[in-house]
Amino acid sequence: MTWDWGAVADFLPYFGKGLVVTLEALALGSLISFALGLVWTLLMRAPTRWVRWPVGAFTEFVRDTPLLVQLFFLFYVLPEAGVTLSPLTTGVLGLGLHYSTYTMQVYRAGIEAVPAGQWEAATALSLPVRRTWTAVVLPQAVRRVVPPLGNYVIAMLKDTPMLMTIGVLEMLGRARLVSQQHFQFTEPLTVIGIAFVVVSYLASLLLRTLERRLVR
Repeated sequence: MTWDWGAVADFLPYFGKGLVVTLEALALGSLISFALGLVWTLLMRAPTRWVRWPVGAFTEFVRDTPLLVQLFFLFYVLPEAGVTLSPLTTGVLGLGLHYSTYTMQVYRAGIEAVPAGQWEAATALSLPVRRTWTAVVLPQAVRRVVPPLGNYVIAMLKDTPMLMTIGVLEMLGRARLVSQQHFQFTEPLTVIGIAFVVVSYLASLLLRTLERRLVR
């Protein structure tokens, strides 16, 4: 096996565009999963079961279904219902929806970890419900949920190659095309593997920095 630096140089600009697509899918998918996860958590604390049951059944169904099946459903079934999305939009929506069912569990654990005395103090002070959540509960819960949420961001990064199956040319999708066109697999796949390690490491550093700032 020989290493061809010329092939790496030719591949890098094409690969760079795939890296941008991967980071875009990761960032938008993370935002959707964080927002939807919090929505699911709050709905699951609703006083009526007619809200809790449908939300619980839906999130359990999504969590127990493979991400690949959900991507295929969104990409192939939604157009039959008149909803047509671009491959990247479909991929971002699929990632965000799938991981929101996991971030929901993280939020729930963070909220339940808030000491009962804090809830009682808010009640004793007659704070409105909205004020109780925004000034008392969520600030304390956020500090606890950042580390586990970061783990799911890394997991989502490793799942972005699945978007290749619905036509999104992220890093692995572009590596596969180059490999098939030039019959060179070693250089593109090695570069892709190194890129995933570097992005995962940088994301971990960013999340640790955020965690330290929140703990202060």
